[in-house]
Amino acid sequence: MIFGARQQQASPTWAEYFARQAEACKSPALKRFYAAGLPAEERPIGDVPLVALDFETTGMDPLEHAIVSIGLVPFDLRVIRPSAGRYWVVKPPRPLTEESIAFHRITHSEVEHAPPIATILDEVLSALADRLVVVHYRNIERPFLDAAVMAAQGEHCLFPLIDTMALEARWERRGRLQGIKRLFGIQPASIRLADSRTRYGLPHYSSHHAKVDAMATAELFQAQMARHFTPDTPLSDLWL
Repeated sequence: MIFGARQQQASPTWAEYFARQAEACKSPALKRFYAAGLPAEERPIGDVPLVALDFETTGMDPLEHAIVSIGLVPFDLRVIRPSAGRYWVVKPPRPLTEESIAFHRITHSEVEHAPPIATILDEVLSALADRLVVVHYRNIERPFLDAAVMAAQGEHCLFPLIDTMALEARWERRGRLQGIKRLFGIQPASIRLADSRTRYGLPHYSSHHAKVDAMATAELFQAQMARHFTPDTPLSDLWL
């Protein structure tokens, strides 16, 4: 089902949505993004090119807040390619608050000389095209990118993704054992990126740098796949 779609009849599949948008979009960059298409939902995850995506933002609401940095790293189940990744700092439409600076450590002077996001959206879409996006917490990257593209180009940018936080919740926050823990007042395990990585023995990285967090997300997904799935797992078991 398409993210954010509200229809009385059945929503189109992601493949149908991409085909329709490739025809309907006016923006050349969006047309190319959608025309690149998607892998079939039965395709094994081990055969799919992936890209880890992370944003730092001024807050959590895409209608009220804005992106201040973007990091992405291409990878697959065998190798991560940080040298082929990208990183942008962008200037938000409103001045940064001290609270957001303390969180993502991007300063007034950095964004003052950064480009507005509208000027780099074509590069971002090109880097995402023909790859399945992997994030940690789906309520940031997809809705914020959609809002940014809508503000700049007047069209939607929606796509399927894999959420490593949602995957981690399958094992750490569901099932009979978790119900018993809640009954006895035991707090559920944290599924934040750093805490999730610790469960797989992955190294600690400084957080809230978009490209570093993208690489950390890629490593976490590889570890989750190695422990809980196989390279033959179909996309339909993983994407949202």
